[in-house]
Amino acid sequence: MNNILIIVNVVVLLLLMFGLFMMQKKHVSFSKRVFTGLGLGLVFGFIIHLIYGGTHEVTTQSINWFNIVGGGYVKLLQMVVMPLVFVSIVGAFTKLKLTKNIGKISFLVIAILLGTTAVSAAIGIGSALGFGLDGIKLTAGDAENARNELLKEKVVGVESMTLPQQIVELIPSNPFLDLTGARPTSTIAVVIFAAFIGVAYLGIKRKEPEKAEFFAKIIDTLYSITMRVVTLILRLTPYGILAIITKVAATSDYDAIVKLGKFVVASYVALILMFIVHLLLLTFAKLNPVNYVKKGMPTLTFAFSSRSSAGTLPMTIKTQTKDFGVSEGIANFAGSFGLSIGQNGCAGIYPAMLAVMVAPSAGIDPTSISFIITLIIVVAISSFGVAGVGGGATFAALIVLSVLNLPVAIVGLLISVEPLIDMGRTALNVSGAMTAGVLTSKATGEFESEVYQQPNVVEA
Repeated sequence: MNNILIIVNVVVLLLLMFGLFMMQKKHVSFSKRVFTGLGLGLVFGFIIHLIYGGTHEVTTQSINWFNIVGGGYVKLLQMVVMPLVFVSIVGAFTKLKLTKNIGKISFLVIAILLGTTAVSAAIGIGSALGFGLDGIKLTAGDAENARNELLKEKVVGVESMTLPQQIVELIPSNPFLDLTGARPTSTIAVVIFAAFIGVAYLGIKRKEPEKAEFFAKIIDTLYSITMRVVTLILRLTPYGILAIITKVAATSDYDAIVKLGKFVVASYVALILMFIVHLLLLTFAKLNPVNYVKKGMPTLTFAFSSRSSAGTLPMTIKTQTKDFGVSEGIANFAGSFGLSIGQNGCAGIYPAMLAVMVAPSAGIDPTSISFIITLIIVVAISSFGVAGVGGGATFAALIVLSVLNLPVAIVGLLISVEPLIDMGRTALNVSGAMTAGVLTSKATGEFESEVYQQPNVVEA
């Protein structure tokens, strides 16, 4: 009987996907198809949860089949992340788009990412204090206890690595290994490696222009092919979001969400406030924030659904260049750096909130100015090297809590609501990267205002 019910669920998903396909055939806009997939997934997933529950065999087996679409789509995006980062950064040098301002561009992107992370930490602190969150009142169940056992192993590695060692980890010792994404800092390492290739190209161009021209043609061809692959994958976005959000809605622990509702609400209040800060920064730069929201929403929606900044990178870059008018070089720098540096949600708000919640258990007054300033600084500095995949916030929290000598067990106590909050954190991470790209492009004069002001969203 269960097998029949599973087949029914799979057939329903296929019918919903067919509906999205028909919308595409009728030339319904990309953003509308994305939001339709999101809405259908929420309803379908909630119905499955309502009928069977989140842990029933029918639910889990149905989700396994749904993952062919959802998980497969995320993997396709992750497949092109490293090639895209590499050829984009090198291509920026061969097209002479970064040679004059590369130092200024790098500084501005990193400064904006770190600056907004510091602000997000302050907002996270304010939200935790405002809602009166107390980590002492949290209790651990079986899942939480199992999570804490795993965390004990991870903390050893975190505590044994000093800040200088973390910075050294950003430097690639084996770029071919980093091209596989084997390390949390692989993306930044690939950016650094690509930058060295670009600088070497400039040297060859002065001495042996014919060889440099040949190399530039190769990179330009690779870039065109890579972007074509990205476009083909992005066309699958509505289907991917449908399957991903169905899984989230069907398997979420709603009882735990209610139990930890205060923390969930406080987290989303902080996330929304920080997103408003992004919009204010754009407003101060004399850019219409409404255009940013309208054009960036499909990308932010996918980031929200997938919980993967790395998987969203192709969309992050394409939205900046095609919709916001950011130059290719800056868009790639901002998107690539944003994967591992200054993630506003995962590395900013979340660790700061947890630190405030557990500070009293360590005899620290979380409202003291010295503690707040120290926490903001530690959060900003520790935001280097946070992995741009689901779970990156856990490592960021471990690093911050360990540096401040605070208990780390609270990280495991929130496992029940982790996926729900991580969705909002990831969307904020991506928004921070795109904001950094737009502001940097505007500041360096490599910004196409007419593209940003166009009301229509470019179709994928």
